[in-house]
Amino acid sequence: MIVPCKRKLTVSNQFDEEELDDVVNLKSGVVGRLMKSLKPYWKLMLLSILGIAWVSYLDAYYNILNKRIIDEGIIAANLPVMIGLFRNYVMVVLVQVAGFFVMIYIMGLLGEQLRYDFRKKLFRHLQSLSLSYFSKTPLGWIMSRVTSDTEKMADLLTWGVLDTIWAVTNISFAVYFMLQLNSRLALIAILSLPVMIYVSFKFRVKIYHHYRQSRKANSKMTASLNENITGVRVVKALRRESKNLDDFKVLSTNMYQESYRAVLLSAIYLPTIQTISAISLVLILWQGGLQVAGETLTVGMLQAFISYIMMMLWPIQDLARVYAEMQNAIASSERVFALLDMKPEIRNRENLLPVDSLVGEVEFENVCFHYDDGEPVIKDLSFTIPQGQTVALVGTTGGGKTTIVNLLCRFYEPSEGTIRIAGHDYTQYPLEDIQSRIGVVLQVPHLFSGSVRDNLRYGRLDATDEEIEQAAKLAGAHDFIMSFEKGYNQDVGEGGNQLSVGQKQLISIARALLAEPDIFVMDEATSSVDTLTEALIQKGMQRLMSGRTSFIIAHRLSTIKSADLIMVIDEGQIIEKGNHESLLRQKGNYYNLYTKQFRHDLETQFDPFAAQETQSSAA
Repeated sequence: MIVPCKRKLTVSNQFDEEELDDVVNLKSGVVGRLMKSLKPYWKLMLLSILGIAWVSYLDAYYNILNKRIIDEGIIAANLPVMIGLFRNYVMVVLVQVAGFFVMIYIMGLLGEQLRYDFRKKLFRHLQSLSLSYFSKTPLGWIMSRVTSDTEKMADLLTWGVLDTIWAVTNISFAVYFMLQLNSRLALIAILSLPVMIYVSFKFRVKIYHHYRQSRKANSKMTASLNENITGVRVVKALRRESKNLDDFKVLSTNMYQESYRAVLLSAIYLPTIQTISAISLVLILWQGGLQVAGETLTVGMLQAFISYIMMMLWPIQDLARVYAEMQNAIASSERVFALLDMKPEIRNRENLLPVDSLVGEVEFENVCFHYDDGEPVIKDLSFTIPQGQTVALVGTTGGGKTTIVNLLCRFYEPSEGTIRIAGHDYTQYPLEDIQSRIGVVLQVPHLFSGSVRDNLRYGRLDATDEEIEQAAKLAGAHDFIMSFEKGYNQDVGEGGNQLSVGQKQLISIARALLAEPDIFVMDEATSSVDTLTEALIQKGMQRLMSGRTSFIIAHRLSTIKSADLIMVIDEGQIIEKGNHESLLRQKGNYYNLYTKQFRHDLETQFDPFAAQETQSSAA
């Protein structure tokens, strides 16, 4: 009888890159959370804001000095006054240079600290998430959150804030000094401000939109190029060159069109702003010229007004740029905060039991499991494995074998039913204690960049060199390790790409041995290696499984003849179980699987063409 499954595992995960495309909801609390990131560094922010204000004031004050040099020095032909004003000019330059240094140094330091904080927080959070999250989320999406999105967030909180405050203070000081000099001319300049701001923001948002679409098109084009290059053998074998070229043309054309629109708008934007500012300058020159002629305005004052108009021009353009980039940064922030808000599905319960070891029986009682909202993968599964027994799981692909060991390792939890280890429901144990006491050797072994010794020590960080070498000897890895030029200090390359699959597998076994697990899980570890390497792996497995409860997912059935129990899994249920001899006598599913594989092995062994075909496919 199959027990109905009531609770389903659901994975809430959105990773559409275009989910936050152009319009960002600034009321969503993202800006507030971003600002909270600055709280630990408020003193640095305050100091930098004061520095920005001081530099902006000096920028505006230059024009006052220029006015005085023209009016009181050059036109008045007063050399002592000119010397004194030039001395003041040099002092202002030196003070402003010091202000620039402090401002840029503080912002650079703050930016690096924020990047460090964001990435450390994200990495710590990713380590706590359940396996289901990584099964559903593309690796590139996660990497983008940790790298480029945190970069944009830090830039927004540092250089974005700096540029915004700098632009606002520049405009404010320019308007203030213009009003002090001549209110009529100042009014002409001020009236042009809203027009320039409106045009700048409109253009910048449209330009940024097209550049963003261009980057998306470029991402798709790069992905297509990557697929075609990595899959070039399949492309040529299926004669897909022409069709792939047509698809690539569509993608590259989309990128060209979006880039063209952005370039066209950029070409129109600057002349438009310059035309507006030129009109304002013409009006000021006309009105100012009349006042100079009427001797109510000096030449120095007119020159100062022209400088203030130019001084306001770049901050307006800069504000529009920051606003456009801010939308992208806030979209990045929403994605990062969405990731940080993601809760791990597998979490520790309350009132946990202390764990000294997991030595004891392993029991599945009426276990049912769903991935997402689909059909049950495991249905009413029940079995009990005594301590120290070796259990082999066999069956067709997709039958549920890997899911069973994933449940055992508590990478997932049952949707229904109970899993007990050493007499207790394993959800009563701390998650970290369970996973640290279960050794896993995967079908595709993964090694980390670094030396062989570093990868072995990953199994137990406090292991001595002697313990590492002893584990390698037990696993049968010591001899080939010592054949390397640098022995245990040999670099394995990224992902272990400097080693063969068999060598990586033996190192994985040695790493598991070093961890001294109470329960051992091996997921089809010999499915991709030759016969000789398989024999070495089998010896390492025997040493690792000795005295431990072991679960083996078998692809080559010849490797599990000595298993205490073999369970044939189909559609999430046990359809046969027993040892090798008893299952063969039943002449059921296991018998069919074994004889079919045995026949295939004989054909491969004695048919040179089949053997050549097998070797080619393996290569």
